[in-house]
Amino acid sequence: MAQQAQLQFPKGILPIIFVGILVLIFISKSTITIEAGEAGVLWKRFGGGVVTDEPPLGEGFHLVAPWNTVIVYEIRQQELTEKMKVLSSNGLDIQLEATAWYQPESDNLGMLHQTKGTNYLDRVLKPAMRSATRSVVGRYTPEQIYSSKRDAIQEEIFDETKKIVQDQFIQLNDVLVRDVTLPPAIKDAIERKLGQEQESLEYEFRLEKAQKEAEKQRIEAQGKADANKILSASLTDKILRDKGIEATLKLSESPNTKVVIVGGQDGLPLILGNN
Repeated sequence: MAQQAQLQFPKGILPIIFVGILVLIFISKSTITIEAGEAGVLWKRFGGGVVTDEPPLGEGFHLVAPWNTVIVYEIRQQELTEKMKVLSSNGLDIQLEATAWYQPESDNLGMLHQTKGTNYLDRVLKPAMRSATRSVVGRYTPEQIYSSKRDAIQEEIFDETKKIVQDQFIQLNDVLVRDVTLPPAIKDAIERKLGQEQESLEYEFRLEKAQKEAEKQRIEAQGKADANKILSASLTDKILRDKGIEATLKLSESPNTKVVIVGGQDGLPLILGNN
């Protein structure tokens, strides 16, 4: 009888335990923590479903009624890489790899969840990116895609994709064309052509440089010829005699023994030294 008395609970303890369990369940169902770079969309079971007219739940600890649900989205910039087979303007198959940098519009997270759901990538962004890429690449030849027009193609894919998703509550930040793979025969032909064009440009550069050097030398020679012509035309007999007399007077001032004879050949003075 004593042992049976020890196994009996005090009166009123079972209701307290039951209430405590209910409180623990309520608390565990009513709290949620939103991590860094995330936001939560609140769905009210008895209040109209997805809340779209209020900001989403931000980072930190939140109390939520246990009959409601919070759907957590990552709102940081994210990366989507797609490998696609597309056709060039002349119908050749091209393998292209492109990356999109995107993030959901945090202010419209409720609308995104209500209209697209958590798999909005498959429903919106991937189809938009593929469609834009096929449309843009179809305007260019394989040679343009492989070499000169890659940056322009990348920018056009971004613009067209952004135009498609602009009303879909997705923020597109950039699109990068990471790799372009052509059929081997086409790639080899393009590389040969580019090599020949480079050699041609190099030859034209050398030829133009040689022509400029020859023109420079011709101009210099012409200048010297013109200067000599002008000098020859200006050297009259009188000027030559005056220059000769001037030089003779300077030499006569020298202490060396000399004899100056005026009236030499062509009227110029002659200077005779000891030798």
